[in-house]
Amino acid sequence: MMSDTRPIHPDFQALLDTRGPAIVELFRDLRTFVLDFCPESNELLYHTHALSAVFSVSTRLSDAFCHIPVYSEHVNLGFNKGTLLTDPHGLLKGTGKLIRHLAVAEPEDYRNPEVADLVRQAVALAVEDAEGAATRAGETISKIRKA
Repeated sequence: MMSDTRPIHPDFQALLDTRGPAIVELFRDLRTFVLDFCPESNELLYHTHALSAVFSVSTRLSDAFCHIPVYSEHVNLGFNKGTLLTDPHGLLKGTGKLIRHLAVAEPEDYRNPEVADLVRQAVALAVEDAEGAATRAGETISKIRKA
């Protein structure tokens, strides 16, 4: 597996460490995979129903192109505007107005040309739809409330 392209924020790492080692390693590799497509994206971190890393072309959640929710037993690769992507292989699941996701159990679930194409499309769509000047600074911004 590749090394992380940027350090994981300590707020996120503390919560990630409560997951099993296989989930942690899967998250790390999937995060690297996503950041390889848009290394200058901002990573917005949340802890709501899931521990989530959201990748945005600005500092706004509305300009996000994908997200990785980390649950206790599994990880997903979510696409914020998944219904607008061309998905000829029917990989994306979900019933919401915009969001679609891909269930991830192992690197082979996303390290393939079909998913790479979906991420490329998602980044391009986010850049195109970003309101005003998209400020991509490659920052990690924690929105995690400390107990």
